[in-house]
Order: sequence, then structure tokens, then C-alpha cells
Amino acid sequence: MLFKKLSVILFVIIFSKASAQKFELGKVSIAELQEKSHPKDSSAVAAILFKKGEARFEYVAETGFDLITEVKMRIKIYKKEGYDWASQAIRYHADLSSEEKVYFYDAVTYNLVDGKIEKTKLKSDGEFDEKINKYWNTKKITMPNVKEGSVIEYEYEIHSLRNSIRDWYFQSSIPVNYSEYVTTIPEYYVYTANQKGYIFPKVVVGQSTNSIISNNQERDFSGVAGFNRSQGKLEYQEKVTTYTASNLPAMKSEAFANNIANYTSSISHELSMTKFPNSLSKSYSTNWESVVKTIYDFDNFGVELNKSGYFEDDINTLLSGLNSANEKIYAIFNFVKTKVKWNEYYGYSCDEGVRKAYQSKTGNVAEINLMLTAMLRYAGIDANPVLISTRSNGVALFPTTDAFNYVIAAAETPNGLLLLDATEIYSLPNILPLRDLNWYGRLIRKDGTSAEVDLMSNALSVESINMSIVIKNDGIAEGKIRRQLTKQEALTFRRQYLAVNKDSYTETLESENNNIEINDYVRENDLDLSQPIVESYLFKDTKGVEVINGKIYISPMLFLTAKENPFKQEVREYPVDFGYPTQTKYNINIEIPQGYVVESMPKPAKVVTGSDIGAFNFVIVNTDNKLQVVITSTINKAIVTADFYPVLKGFYQQIIEKQNEKIVLRKI
Repeated sequence: MLFKKLSVILFVIIFSKASAQKFELGKVSIAELQEKSHPKDSSAVAAILFKKGEARFEYVAETGFDLITEVKMRIKIYKKEGYDWASQAIRYHADLSSEEKVYFYDAVTYNLVDGKIEKTKLKSDGEFDEKINKYWNTKKITMPNVKEGSVIEYEYEIHSLRNSIRDWYFQSSIPVNYSEYVTTIPEYYVYTANQKGYIFPKVVVGQSTNSIISNNQERDFSGVAGFNRSQGKLEYQEKVTTYTASNLPAMKSEAFANNIANYTSSISHELSMTKFPNSLSKSYSTNWESVVKTIYDFDNFGVELNKSGYFEDDINTLLSGLNSANEKIYAIFNFVKTKVKWNEYYGYSCDEGVRKAYQSKTGNVAEINLMLTAMLRYAGIDANPVLISTRSNGVALFPTTDAFNYVIAAAETPNGLLLLDATEIYSLPNILPLRDLNWYGRLIRKDGTSAEVDLMSNALSVESINMSIVIKNDGIAEGKIRRQLTKQEALTFRRQYLAVNKDSYTETLESENNNIEINDYVRENDLDLSQPIVESYLFKDTKGVEVINGKIYISPMLFLTAKENPFKQEVREYPVDFGYPTQTKYNINIEIPQGYVVESMPKPAKVVTGSDIGAFNFVIVNTDNKLQVVITSTINKAIVTADFYPVLKGFYQQIIEKQNEKIVLRKI
């Protein structure tokens, strides 16, 4: 299985041989400093020699149990490209309701100088805090005196009032020689441990005893089982779980990988129950239904959906004269997109509230899309919110309130769901920004029930290119291009380039296409979202045609020819994620110079992957010394499983090779 729930099956006290090894800070060896490359990955720019973490609960009289996370790291730097590993950043909660503190200790850089170990300690000017937003800060360190061959060490602690145990990643983008993670959890908390990735750590489970010492200022534990009145002490049991893994390969991202963290070996913990002395047990999220019910019942979610007084007059005016459901959906959707600007904050909970966002004309994701849902309902549309996890947040694999970080709206129509995200000004119904296209979401209805929603589009987004080329005797190619983009391709273009000055854009276009010369650039339908984006321009290419010994060699696609296969790994363990189905079509007309004839040209070709995933068609015809080339490439699936990777890689290689075949012209 790609992902499986971790089950603890054995209680033992004796630790395994792997977990008994000594990995301590301050014990850097000369051998570690002398090592020139990683023994199992010579391409590695750095490696984690060991990474040890512990999550434990400590009782504090004023606040109860605080969660302490302690991490110790030793990292080897092999190459200059690995210097980034000398800077570390820990994100932590900054809002007062769940404030956290981060402390760095024992941060030292080790170098080998004249056969002796030289230590350079981190000074105060190498540590600083950075504000991300009102919810999050980052504590950063930059290690001193880092060189090729350095070993760096540091330790940090996170003190938290929250009971949310942080995820632990065994793998990284560089090799990890040894990773160990220990959770020590009081009997009052019950967590479900979930694992993802392809490498499963060894697990050893034991128990320990801890105690709370009571004094007059602390709570009275009289009558609580385990309380010793004479000593003023409450004893309780702790579950100690140790996870260990060794010789972990680097997680190397490749083309079309989505969020690599989805497939990295890791452990996450979800609080499922609390059972404190003299209190009733309390259950938390255990399945998707309970998760969505919990979220819907939040004051800053479900309650906000029921507010309508602030917009009723405006919506009544907007809908005047509109009869069909589709007309109302489009009108309200466009109204919200232009009325309220997204402040770039994610989340499914409102911050200031929908009313305030409407008045100030700015809001977070939840305020905008819950407002949209409420307006659609007011207009008589069957509309509901859909909880999703964006690509940057990872795939929502396990039922937890932290699985989601975003919410969109869905209108149920006779033809199916229309998914709407009003934070994106250039989006359309069922044309969502790429950040939203992340497997599945959960639709929440008014009655509290929920349903899984497929976020991945099945409709082809098409790029069509018409290209006229005139080849000169001196090898210069001149011509015209007309390019048309639909659906997701049009949305992506608008997001990237509409705010860019056209002169700057054409300069970028020139440099990205083998430094061609572009003139008379024209673009159509910038803001008419119902129409495809269309751009056209004249070009002059002085590098794409070769003249050798009186013969002219031309790639049919000139500067648009792909040069290398995007898939380079021999084996891939995670899916290929294209984001959405695509089709690229080229219709190319080539006029050859007078006095030349076609000596040879590529043969027509048709390549298919099977399983209706991909197809490539190449047709070339020579009529009266004028060549017509029609090329079509199609990917029908947004996500392709890893077991199909070899076929997909071979498919792309055949496309690359065919595109790079030459038309050869010779003098008559």
C-alpha cells in the first residue's frame, strides 16, 4: 500500500539494536570531517548524519500539560550547493491563543584544519525571528564558517500550549543516515499515528511512570486514582514509542511531482481522545464525518454561512431580470470576485468575519468563499462549502481537522457540481487555480452530512499553435505564430502574465525561445474569461536553421522543439501529477527557399501509451515544395500512477526524438 495506518502490535521495554546506537551532539569525528562524498549517493550535496527527535508532555501548574518537542541534528556539507543546509528555519504559532516558543542550543560548525578539529559556535547575530503573518513566525539560524567538508550540529526545542504533535519526516531531499523519533504520551491523551511514504521505520513501544507533585497552589487531586496524599503526588503512566530508520535515500523531486512531502516517509499524530482524572472522556475526530461536523460547528465557519443581511439588497439588485440558475450562479460568482479581494491568507476559518470582509472589500479564503456560498443559497441555489487541502499543504489522507487548509464553494446543478473559488479573479466555474487541484475535497451539506468531491479536472485544456515559416537561402527563418489557450491553460497564462508589461513579456518570450526576434505582438481576450487567450506575433529566428555544405537542416517546430525528456529518473515511486489533462496541437506550414528541394524529411508517426493515458501523432506532407506539419500531443489523465512511469518516460522520449528529427533541403 502507498499509505497505511501504523498499528502498534507489541509492548516491549528492550530497545532494538538500531535504537541503542549512540548519536550525541559534540562527538564529531575526524572521519566524518574527512569524508568527501556520501558513500551511497555521490551526487549528494549534503547529508543528515543523524536526526533525533522527541515529543513529550511536561506538567506545568498554571497551564497543565505543555508539549515539548526537542530535535538534535548533525549535517555534513559535501559541496557548495549544500550550503543552504547551514541555514535552518522553524515555523511556529505566533497568535496568543496557541503561542509557541522556539529555542536553539549547541549550534556549532566543525572543520578540519591542519588535521585538527576546529569548532565555531553560533553567535547571537546568527539567530533571528521573522514574522510571516499574524498567525506565524519563523525562528532562523545561519551557521558560521561553513565550508565544503564542514559538519554542523544544533539542537532546538519547541514549547507549545497546543496538544498537536508535529509531523516527523524521516526522509529529506538529501540522504539521511539515521533518524529516530520518540513520543512520550501521558495516559490522559490517546493519539492515532499515521504513516505515509514508502519506507516504514522500526517501531518499539514501552511504558514509563511519571508523576505530578501537588502543592497548595495547584489543583487538588484528592480522590483521584494514583494520588498519594502523604507525598502530594499523582502518578500516571506514559506510552513511549520509538521510531527508527537508517540509510534513507534522498527524496528527489522530478517533473510533475505535486508536493513531494506527500510521498516522503513520515509519521503524523492525530489526537483522538482525552481522558483526564475526574472528567468525562472526550472523543475527537476519528473519521471524515466527525471531522467535517467539528469544522462546520465552529463559530467562524457554520455560523458565518447563516449571515445574509449585509448583502441582501445588493444581491436583489444583481439578480433582477435573471431567471436561470446558471445566470444567477455566474452573476454572483463574478460579483464576489470583483467585490472582495483576497488577502492571500489561507484557512477554512473566518478571521474578521464575512460581514467585515464585505464592508472592507478584503478577506481571507474562508470569508470570500463562505460569503459566496451564502449568496448562492440566498438566490435559491443548492450551494455548499467544500473543504480542501491545497497542493502546498499535501493530500488530505487521514481524517483530521489539520488535513484541510482551504475552502471553496460548490453549486449542485442537474449537470453536476460546479466548483467555484472566488479568490481567483481569472477563474471560472470548474476552472480552479492549480493550488486547488489536489485529489479530493469534502463537501459539507446543511444537514451535517458530507461527500467526497473529485477536485481533478477531466476536461482537456488545449494549447493550439498555428505557425507559418519562410526559410531563407541564408538559413534565416521568418514567420508568424498564432497561439490559443483554453480552460486551465488560459487561467495559468492570465495569472502569470496579465500584470506584466507587454514589452517585458515579449523580451521574456524572446529569451525563452532561443533568442528569436519578435515584432507586432498582439493579445486578445485578456479579460473576457469566456473566450480563450489568443496571442500572435511575427518572429525572426537566426539560430534554429543550420546550413552545412550547401544543405539546410530544419527542425519542423524550430525554437518550439523540446530538447530533453522531463522524466530523468530510472525508477519513480510516486505518481506523475500533470495537474489537469492537456492537449497541444501544432499546425505548421513551411515555405522552402527557391532553388531547393526536400531531400529527406521525418516519417509520419503515431505513438500511444495504452490505458488511454497519452497519444502523440506526427503528420508531414510535402506539396509543391511547401511542407505542412500537424503534431498533436495529448495527456488524458491528470494523475498517472507510478507503475506506469516506465511507459510514460518512454512515450516522452519518442516524442522528443521525433520532434528533433530534421527536414533536409538540398540545392537543385
